[in-house]
Amino acid sequence: MTTLRLIAATLALGLLAACGADGAPERPDPRPAAGVTVSGSVSVGVAGTL
Repeated sequence: MTTLRLIAATLALGLLAACGADGAPERPDPRPAAGVTVSGSVSVGVAGTL
């Protein structure tokens, strides 16, 4: 039982130490428009002439 407590304590300490290790969170810069244009047509079903 002592080994399990030691593992749990080590894991908890590691998680707490990792919180905020690199500072406060920052919002990423907005991405510029990619300039990609999508156009076309789609049809679904059976199409044909009789």
